Amino acid sequence: MEWLFAPFGVSFVERALWGGLLVSGICALAGTWVVLRGMAFLGDAMSHGMLPGVALASLLGGNLFAGAFASAVAMAFGVTALSRSRRLSHDTAIGLLFVGMLALGVIIVSRSESFAVDLTAFLFGDVLAVRPRDLALLAAALGVAAVIALLGHRAFLALVFDPRKAATLGLRPRLAHGLLLALLTLAITASFHVVGTLLVFGLLIAPPAAAVLWARSVPLVMAGAALAGAASTVIGLLLSWHLRTAAGATIAATAVALFFLSSAAARLRDRRIPVATRPVHGLIDPEHAS
Repeated sequence: MEWLFAPFGVSFVERALWGGLLVSGICALAGTWVVLRGMAFLGDAMSHGMLPGVALASLLGGNLFAGAFASAVAMAFGVTALSRSRRLSHDTAIGLLFVGMLALGVIIVSRSESFAVDLTAFLFGDVLAVRPRDLALLAAALGVAAVIALLGHRAFLALVFDPRKAATLGLRPRLAHGLLLALLTLAITASFHVVGTLLVFGLLIAPPAAAVLWARSVPLVMAGAALAGAASTVIGLLLSWHLRTAAGATIAATAVALFFLSSAAARLRDRRIPVATRPVHGLIDPEHAS
């Protein structure tokens, strides 16, 4: 059993494990709503929309997290503002900002002498380089994300299943959508340093997508997503250690592989369940979603 426990006896792998577990928790809280509301494209765009802020912070010697957060907030406000136009679809607004922010980020990074290194670190992260202060930041982000998810749960639920009913109940769907964007921004900003912007999307989408095939309520989806993310972290780090592959990419690939395994198992289960008895909206029942 040495092959199973030996890697986690190394200090930087142990920190990577804790970092991955914390990221899994944050992404489970935000990613569940992203999957249920169909915001995957927005999540992808926001993860890449952080590039200008990170690039500028790196060029000026500033804090990368502050730059990423400022850029992600600007992206969220931009999407919200453009989406109000009746002449532009929501996807068009996201696509325009996606390309614009990514191009601006590459232009800023190209001013640096270490262009390739900086861009690679941003896109793919370095989970094995997680420091104790990074763990403290991730723990704080997880706490804030949990508070937002708890306080906004009822409004998010109404927003996902019946936005018009949310308005009649006085839950202010626009405010709820803004809080949801804030939760997504927090998750992406806090996680990008660990697995990078291209790979954080895997932990944000794959574990909740795997869990939603089995759970009947949102809290159970979140719990299942957190467990799937944690399993992806442990398995990914083990595979990375023994196969000598990139740790962050291996974790993200493991998360996606677990989704496909979950999907295949769900198909086998559905063949044994009569169609008439299957709940609507996948396995999430709006009557018992909370």
